[in-house]
Amino acid sequence: MTTTSGPSARSGPADPPPRATDPRDAPAGPTPSAEEASGLCDQARDLVANGHLDRAADLYRRAAEADAPAAVRARALLGLAVTEDGRGDTGAARDAARRAMEAGDPRRAPRAAHHLALSLEQGGEGAEAERIWRRLLDLGAGPGYTALAHHGLARAAEERGDASAAEAHWEAALSPPVGSAPPDRLHAETLVEAARDLTGRLLRRGSPGAALSAADRGLSVADDPELRLLRAAAHLEHAIADLGAVVDPDAGVAEAGPVTAGAAVELLAGLLALRGDTDGSARVWRAGLEGHGEETAEEARARLRRGFATGEDSWWDAYLEEAVATASAPALAAELFAALTRMHALASLPALEGESRPAVLREALVQAVRTPDELVWGPGLHADLRRRLAEATGGDDVLAEDWPDRL
Repeated sequence: MTTTSGPSARSGPADPPPRATDPRDAPAGPTPSAEEASGLCDQARDLVANGHLDRAADLYRRAAEADAPAAVRARALLGLAVTEDGRGDTGAARDAARRAMEAGDPRRAPRAAHHLALSLEQGGEGAEAERIWRRLLDLGAGPGYTALAHHGLARAAEERGDASAAEAHWEAALSPPVGSAPPDRLHAETLVEAARDLTGRLLRRGSPGAALSAADRGLSVADDPELRLLRAAAHLEHAIADLGAVVDPDAGVAEAGPVTAGAAVELLAGLLALRGDTDGSARVWRAGLEGHGEETAEEARARLRRGFATGEDSWWDAYLEEAVATASAPALAAELFAALTRMHALASLPALEGESRPAVLREALVQAVRTPDELVWGPGLHADLRRRLAEATGGDDVLAEDWPDRL
């Protein structure tokens, strides 16, 4: 019997067709060399830029396992930490960051410590984050990372209520570089960020003077729009304090004349409304109109009515005054336009449909007239019609006592 080439003559089903495989499922192969590891890092970086995080993480892991110099291993591990964070695997990200810190590369160890400390802080692990911030400080990686560490330690001290430690770390975080050289990019960015953080905290504590100083320190490094806004807020708080002293009879300030007091009422009420304290704004207006004498009240009312239509008093002036005093004029305008739109629709629809039946037309007009009944100014509108009719008929009240309920 001769042998021939070809498939085996064994019985049974044929071999299944080969399956398509994902490259990630293939064996990793031999440990990459140092040069190959650097190339893997380059590929992984490009993959991250294009959103392929799973494949990038695989390449960074292979590069981290290479027998390569500390700089290459640290680069791979730091890249892996950032990529794992992007994939949502916080534990793997932190592990990679810790290994990057220990890799012995002085350039990337501070970056890994910064990444790890922020991750721990954001995860609510304040004590461990503080330990890493101190580790970053001990690395002595330059003024930028030193400022970063002090900013982190200031936040940690704030969190645990240690005001003295927080103050020391804030001071260190906001310290300019030694000598006349300008700060490098990282140091400048950190100083500005710390200044924004501290200024906001001080404003929330009611310390506008200290907030102003912190904002100025940040602005001495960079003209940052958010810091300018915070500095303006600090000036706003100073202005509120000064104006409050003018209008408060118990503040110990010499009594102001009517013009000065009226101006202070207007400015203070406006600034409080600007700050979002509409209740405080209304209290200031009411005190100016009722609690500082007739001359001051007259001056305050003239300022409150600034922009009102000139001429004789109208029935709606009281509602406008209240809207200005309570910073609710936009709400009143919206309410008025909504009522006017409904009244217009109720009165117009019968005409558009060519309605001629008296009962239907009357019902449409009744509904239009009753539209503002439930609104705060509705009774005033009805009372104005009663007054006008009385004047037109020589003083006689021609409307029923319970009008418009009897419409």
